[in-house]
Amino acid sequence: MPESKPFKSPAGGVVPRDETQAKLDVRSRAAMQIKPGDLYTVADRVEEQAARLGGKDFLIYGGQRFSYAELDARANQVAHALHHRGLRCGDVCALAMENRPEFFFYWFGLAKLGAVVAVINTQVSGRPLVHALEVVKASAVIVGEECLANFALTEGRPEQPLYLVADAEKPAETEHRSIVSADISAEVAAAPRTAFPREGRAGVRAETTMLLIFTSGTTGLPKAARYSHMRWMSSGDVMEVTLDAGGHDVFYCCLPLYHGAAATSVTSTALKAGASIVLRRKFSTREFWQDVRRNRITVVQYIGEICRYLLNAPPQPEDRDHSLRCMLGAGLTPESWGRWIERFGDVQIFEGWGSTEANTAVINIDNHPGSVGRIPYWEKSNFRLIRYDVETDSHLLDADGRCILCKPGEVGEGIGFIVDHPEIGAGRFEGYTSAEATEKKILRNVFVDGDAYWSSGDLLRYDEEGYFYFVDRIGDTFRWKSENVSTAEVADALADYPGMELINIYGVQVPQHEGRAGMAAIVMQPGHVFDPRLFYELTEQRIPRYAAPQFVRVSSVADLTTTFKLRKVDLQRQGYDPAAFDDPLYVRDEKAGTYQPYSEEALRNAGLPPFA
Repeated sequence: MPESKPFKSPAGGVVPRDETQAKLDVRSRAAMQIKPGDLYTVADRVEEQAARLGGKDFLIYGGQRFSYAELDARANQVAHALHHRGLRCGDVCALAMENRPEFFFYWFGLAKLGAVVAVINTQVSGRPLVHALEVVKASAVIVGEECLANFALTEGRPEQPLYLVADAEKPAETEHRSIVSADISAEVAAAPRTAFPREGRAGVRAETTMLLIFTSGTTGLPKAARYSHMRWMSSGDVMEVTLDAGGHDVFYCCLPLYHGAAATSVTSTALKAGASIVLRRKFSTREFWQDVRRNRITVVQYIGEICRYLLNAPPQPEDRDHSLRCMLGAGLTPESWGRWIERFGDVQIFEGWGSTEANTAVINIDNHPGSVGRIPYWEKSNFRLIRYDVETDSHLLDADGRCILCKPGEVGEGIGFIVDHPEIGAGRFEGYTSAEATEKKILRNVFVDGDAYWSSGDLLRYDEEGYFYFVDRIGDTFRWKSENVSTAEVADALADYPGMELINIYGVQVPQHEGRAGMAAIVMQPGHVFDPRLFYELTEQRIPRYAAPQFVRVSSVADLTTTFKLRKVDLQRQGYDPAAFDDPLYVRDEKAGTYQPYSEEALRNAGLPPFA
């Protein structure tokens, strides 16, 4: 497996374990503030902050500014109007809307009712949209005018009231409006701004589901993960102390709000800290730094591909002239980490590991380059790493049939001990709307009879100092020539190939061969052309030959989810079959020291059969 080469910054080095643990202990205490049985909801927090902060900006959107008090008043209007329409405490209401202020007004207005909000991907239509509406069992759907076409073009939708929220920026086609039950924009605008009575949600406990967020769906139809009031607010409590966030901070929200990162980390932390949020409809490489400078943004939530896009943009003289003090997110490779600091300056990076549904997490609070975080003392964490055999696709077991803990350097699956205690919220696994899907993510009798752990499906490893490094998703690590290959590590090693926009590494089946051969799908930046010899030379310099892609597919566009995650399902299915796609295809030729255009002769030279 290729070795990770984390960037060594001048400030690198190892932080004493006790110092790291002291910071983690502060996070742990913050996570315990809200108890499962507390009669305390997200709506209560919104109202508290509105009373405390009043005219301070909560939301900045283009030339518009909305204070904490205005946020609360607008949410009251939504609650009054939707209550009049029949929505009640405990009902599920789907929300399909792009990043605009109304998203927050409707979200928090529904919270005042005690309703559950199911956020819908604004890019889906057809079967995925029907699936989403069916699994959440929504009583009604709030749809932004900008998303109406998705619903109009989808047959077989469940019969639910469809309430339209007008959008002056993206008006819908007139014929699409025929599917709408009502345009409630005027009703909401005319509704009272006075506090919505709390009695309707008075019995809602903090452990009650508040939000349904869909997983990314990189391998199939997404699942709806449950997010309780307690877990959402605790996320803000924890990240407030982690980032040392306060009213002086300005957060940047450029990821879609139906995505867990934007809907949880950014919003919950800013709300708890009394900070402001700069909202952008969609991420823009060109506008990113302009937004940061114009609004004096201090905190950015990222995912790895966003950082890659920004790094691929041409350098500018003012690259280090900005207000950004820290970033939080996941997916920043060691190579990109180094390039980011060298180009944009000494910004603290809180790289983490976890997921929307996770009951455990690891976060890099030491600014240790390339790591997703550290566990100084195992007895203070519910996270564990257990050995996993990618060849047999199973956990390695000891003589008693129990899972085996990894030692430093060993690759294993990250799991989280499930805490089920009436007074403890941290460590709970809240699962999905599907009981079957929830059970599939639980490992039982792992170390002793009766224990239960959340199964992440992610492979990680850690070093002697307790720093963890993400390796790959289970299923993305493949075996070739009796060696295990991590797609993430190969992609990281080749990420700075000149002129490349992004690279997607995956394993493809090869007839008459065991395991899977590596294949790369590459997208070049505009104006750049793939150089097969240069790419071959880079593979020789960076990775073992068994890990080098046997095939390279040069695509015009990337196969990404709407949250910038790479999809591999269709690419793996198509393999290296030239009849399945029109993209230029190359085969590795070690004798010639290059990648040759696909042909039967090129396959013979590589000792590979035609695709079958």
